[in-house]
Amino acid sequence: MRPELQRRVQRYGWDYSSPHYEEGWQHQLWPAQERLLRAANLKAGEKVLDISCGTGLVTFPIAEAVGAAGQVTGIDLSEEMIKKAAPIADKKGLSHVSFKHMDAEELDLPDGAFDAAINSLGLMYYPDPDKAVQEMHRVLKPGGRSAALVWGRRGACGWAEIFPIVDRRVNTDVCPLFFQLGTGETLQKTFEKAGFTEIKSERFNIDLHYDTDREAIIGAFLGGAVALAYRKFDEKTKDEAHGEYLDSIAQFRNENGYDIPGEFVITSGVKNEKL
Repeated sequence: MRPELQRRVQRYGWDYSSPHYEEGWQHQLWPAQERLLRAANLKAGEKVLDISCGTGLVTFPIAEAVGAAGQVTGIDLSEEMIKKAAPIADKKGLSHVSFKHMDAEELDLPDGAFDAAINSLGLMYYPDPDKAVQEMHRVLKPGGRSAALVWGRRGACGWAEIFPIVDRRVNTDVCPLFFQLGTGETLQKTFEKAGFTEIKSERFNIDLHYDTDREAIIGAFLGGAVALAYRKFDEKTKDEAHGEYLDSIAQFRNENGYDIPGEFVITSGVKNEKL
């Protein structure tokens, strides 16, 4: 897919998923995102960039970590995500948080502006993740830190059948390399190419809990990467796809709902202070 088309697909897809994203993913992703923030080692008073911020699931914990003396900028390609995030910041009284509509591969931000840059589960969707990580490096101050979270290997993510299930009905146009950055040392090498030093990577597993069939369906079809394609389904097709997906995760069902395995990779690095 041409890069400009891929960006447009991602933009509109996440616009459509924005009303359902928190219900489908907020609690499920927090354990992994909390580890991401620990890897970033945020400090009070710092200026932090949250890339692909969505509705602010990571932005607001960052704001708490840096305190009112700090400054947090959240950017996302989806305008609808930003529209949901900004009022939440106002309601929370977080005057040191701002949101901007922006492409992660072309950050409209000055060199050396931030102490830290965070990317939570955004890199997999970009046409050129190498360029996005280079941009993260560019906007950091010398000595600044960056940390990114991506999904791990396809075979280790129990929800991954959502892609072929949807593709059998309509072309999702979701990046075909979705799991590549979480395979082997790919993400670490991306950081190395961008010029980061003191690079650390960790691979870990967390179960994604859904109480009901409905919650699992919302996360998979409405709140995630296939939302744009899912809009093309008629009711019969939706029912068939729902049933097939629930069958694919049936092995993870228990008396409390579903605990679906997910593998993640976190990579962090430091911008050389001599630059």
